[in-house]
Amino acid sequence: MSAKIRLSRHGKTHSAFYHIVVADGRAPRDGRFIEKLGTYNPVANPAEIVLDFDKALDWIQKGAQPTDTVRTILSLKGVMYKHHLLKGVKKEAFSETEAESKFQKWIAEKEAKIAAKRSGVDEKNRADQKAKLDAEVKVNEDRAAEISKKKTAEIDAKVKAAQEAAAKRAAEEEAANPKAEVIETPIEEVKKEAKEEAKTEAKEEVKKEATDETKEEPKAETEKKVKAETKEEPKAE
Repeated sequence: MSAKIRLSRHGKTHSAFYHIVVADGRAPRDGRFIEKLGTYNPVANPAEIVLDFDKALDWIQKGAQPTDTVRTILSLKGVMYKHHLLKGVKKEAFSETEAESKFQKWIAEKEAKIAAKRSGVDEKNRADQKAKLDAEVKVNEDRAAEISKKKTAEIDAKVKAAQEAAAKRAAEEEAANPKAEVIETPIEEVKKEAKEEAKTEAKEEVKKEATDETKEEPKAETEKKVKAETKEEPKAE
């Protein structure tokens, strides 16, 4: 029986999740398998790989053949490199202690690269989130200014009409009673209060619009982010 290490697909549409399994080379891709070695989640960023290192190495040493995608995954986790070092020990190219030292050095460098990549991803996510929030604030401010301008124009028109009406009444009262004291309405003060009220109303209206949009907004479709832990990313079969 020729054993093959392959991916077995699970999960939902556009959200694939894989099991890393050892199966008979003649078995269907998602059919029965001999042993499960781990899981691979390409949707996460970076991709998440959980692997039983010792079992995977044991099967590789027994001659199990990984698919191209699984070979990339095993290389990322160091299984193929450890297999190469052990072959060097058998050929007496170097000692087992030297092989382990080389492997631990490789692991340390690999973990440093992964940490740097994860840090970069987190930083980019924070920057994108801040840019999004800044854009939303700018849109809300522009919308509030637009509404305030519109309401201010309406207030100016009403104030002008009120001034004309007041002037007309004053003229009529003066004509009817020339000696009566004319009391002037503080129009400028009224306009100032009205404009402040318009700004407040504009902000409240923008806030209400944003709330309504949030209630009606459909859930965004989850994007598939197939990314691996390094520049060379395993492709799903």
